[in-house]
Amino acid sequence: MNNELFVGSNVQLTKKNEDNSHTRGTSPQNITVILPAFNEEVSIGSIALLTRYYADNVIVVDDGSSDRTAEIARKAGANVIVHEVNKGKGAALKTGFEAATSLGADVIVTMDSDGQHNPAEIPKLVAPIIDGYAEMVNGSRYLNRADKNTPIYRRVGQTILDTATNMNSGLKITDSQSGFRAFAASTKNVFRFNAQGMAIESEMLADAGRSGLRIKEVEIGVRYDVDCSTENPIQHGLGVLVMVLKDIEFNKPLYYFTVPGLALGVGGLYMGAHFLQTFAMGGGLPFGPTMLMVLFIVIGSFMALTGILLHTVAGIAKKTRMA
Repeated sequence: MNNELFVGSNVQLTKKNEDNSHTRGTSPQNITVILPAFNEEVSIGSIALLTRYYADNVIVVDDGSSDRTAEIARKAGANVIVHEVNKGKGAALKTGFEAATSLGADVIVTMDSDGQHNPAEIPKLVAPIIDGYAEMVNGSRYLNRADKNTPIYRRVGQTILDTATNMNSGLKITDSQSGFRAFAASTKNVFRFNAQGMAIESEMLADAGRSGLRIKEVEIGVRYDVDCSTENPIQHGLGVLVMVLKDIEFNKPLYYFTVPGLALGVGGLYMGAHFLQTFAMGGGLPFGPTMLMVLFIVIGSFMALTGILLHTVAGIAKKTRMA
């Protein structure tokens, strides 16, 4: 048995396009929405039905669900792809992007399947791409500090993840964990889709930033009363942060090694200057703090040099790939 099953037909797709043309307007762009889903039988039917009003195709990637997600999505008129085992959101999006390309998509939209996002905002999200202003659009809850309903613990964690993601990607994104995004279909090969869990959102921004994609943010709304996530938010946040830090380690070693190393080294030198001043005035040198000073200077120097070396190696490897 194949690991992936595709359900749908060209006849159904053609009829769907005709039914939706009056709602979407006269844009010649083919808009395809990807809904990665894992055990979302409660919400997937209504989300798929609503989304069809604003898209040519709706693809539901059932990522190893044990409930009726695939069956309900199919009855709602979506094109369903089934992973027989749970592979994670990154793999589900990769499958969805490949399917969307095969369906002739010009613009690909990703949405969460639990009802947090409003399909009626799809036209606003895809407009910058259709108008030629962007290749990727990020739906942001915080673009104008509009979302005052975000629980405080989420906002604190979000700020940490935004800072780390922006440092890694070189971007200035206000909502790095948004799953409501639009992409020009031509960007498909830019993304690695390696992240297993929700860290895929940060990974895609890092890939987009390094590839120089034109990125725009638009304001979106979100509902928290329908959040069906079973993952602990603290565990989720730490997992994303670890992934981002690992990415920085390999792609931006100056941030990961050199900057902290310089901070340690400078701290050690400051301690040394203070100890010398004390010694010159007739005081003694305390053994513990003196050894800590030496440790700071040695480790800081090693980290700073390691970062510079790795940065040089990464630059040579990048030039080699481009040659």
